[in-house]
Amino acid sequence: MRRLVLWIWLVLVAPLPVVAATDGGTLTIHTADGKNHVLTIELARTEAEREYGLMHRPRMAADHGMLFDFGGDQPVYMWMKDTLIPLDMLFIDHTGRIAGIAARAVPLSAEVIASPGQVRAVLEVNGGTADRLGITVGDRVEYPLFKP
Repeated sequence: MRRLVLWIWLVLVAPLPVVAATDGGTLTIHTADGKNHVLTIELARTEAEREYGLMHRPRMAADHGMLFDFGGDQPVYMWMKDTLIPLDMLFIDHTGRIAGIAARAVPLSAEVIASPGQVRAVLEVNGGTADRLGITVGDRVEYPLFKP
């Protein structure tokens, strides 16, 4: 019985380890209207960092985001399970071109959000940021991992 209680506690109650993404510095989004938007980002490169992402965070600063680097162009599938804030997902190819935008993803949803083809990375920002800054498909992201 004692083992069963311990197992239940470990599985259901014990806090999960937080896998923090690393400080990624800043990136710049160049929009079609000629504006440049600088965002401070966290960089999620490992599988564990990408899986944990922005889960359990109650808020994120307006000029911040998290960049998920998948190491090369591939189909990408995201979801919002355990994510508390609405997010815009910007799907970016290896050249830094925004290939797609999933706007205002619903918090805590298990719905899968697929990239529109192969992408190198996904930038998650607060929901509504793409509209607020005029970011559209075809805009460019300047950051060292993208090679125009």
